[in-house]
Amino acid sequence: MTRPALVVAALGTVTVLLAGVVLGVGVLGAIGLGLLGARFGCGPDGGLGGGPQTVDGTSWNAEQTDNAASIVARVVQRGLPRRAAVIALSTVIVESRLVNVTHGDRDSLGLYQQRPSQGWGTPAQVLNPVAATDTFLDRLIGLPGWIALPPGQAAQAVQRSAFPDRYAPQEPAAAALVERFWTGPDNPALTPGAAPPGAANAQLVSQVYACPDTGGAGVPLPPGEVDPTRLPPGFIPPADPVQRAAVGYALAQLGKPYVWGGKGPNGFDCSGLMLAAWAHAGVPIPAGTVSQKHAGTSVPIVQIAPGDLVFIPGSLGSETHPRHNGMYVGHGLVVNAYDTSQGVILQPLADWADEVTHIRRVHQSAPGPGTSNTTRAAP
Repeated sequence: MTRPALVVAALGTVTVLLAGVVLGVGVLGAIGLGLLGARFGCGPDGGLGGGPQTVDGTSWNAEQTDNAASIVARVVQRGLPRRAAVIALSTVIVESRLVNVTHGDRDSLGLYQQRPSQGWGTPAQVLNPVAATDTFLDRLIGLPGWIALPPGQAAQAVQRSAFPDRYAPQEPAAAALVERFWTGPDNPALTPGAAPPGAANAQLVSQVYACPDTGGAGVPLPPGEVDPTRLPPGFIPPADPVQRAAVGYALAQLGKPYVWGGKGPNGFDCSGLMLAAWAHAGVPIPAGTVSQKHAGTSVPIVQIAPGDLVFIPGSLGSETHPRHNGMYVGHGLVVNAYDTSQGVILQPLADWADEVTHIRRVHQSAPGPGTSNTTRAAP
């Protein structure tokens, strides 16, 4: 597969094209050192949040910065004040340390440790960072005078924690992260609680992310027997109910647009589709391709099963740092958010086989009828 010779990096709203060497420093080295973008390094381990970073003395890994960027982007998209992002991030730092987890007090799940049994939504909603953030924000802006409450009090009023004093001490760390990602006015001229502006803030949201879109699948779409937009006749879903839920969700998104940072329901990037699909099945996985390549356990391609995450370099990645993934759905097919021109499509796994760098299994199916769907599907 031919790799581009140019590296594209976003510098605010300016796009810089670099080739070869920048001021005597190798391109990848310059990116990794954070010389581009003025926010975070956008090297091979970049992603939405710019990869692992130390911000104001606190170290965050790639998944944590990815989740922080997603939360701030959602606040910006909804046209809410910057203060809402600080409160949301301070809450998540306390509750989960910015990691999408499946454990906690009783049935608490996800970034905010929201409890489905207490009306916070379905497991799929509380395990999706964007959906969980929307639920938190809805409750936050419903509090009278929330924006003027002292540190920690708004978060406690939403969360109703048994440890109410934990939130205020985390506001400085949260504010530092928001400072990294925030774009646009601190207090938008929109009525708090109004309907999300959506497309009106699309440009602002694209600037929130520390790194630019890292490109698409980077593998050709040759004409063939597979219709990229629909399941083939006779398709049989996996027998395991958890696998079936994840695969079914991913397939239901066929035809939806590719959106950088998208985790649904209206658009997805490659890793966002994987996160949303497994959240629908009640299985938390990390945000971002960089972190997802370490999720679950590694399996060889000859043992690939429905629901497994399949990684390839993509248009701007490498064998060591794959930047695109999809889900094997059985019958020799992979569903993935391909790129901005194609959106979510199906492809034969055989088209990916020579490029596959990792296969990760995030759920072990129970043996039983239909396990033939987990056998070899590609060379």
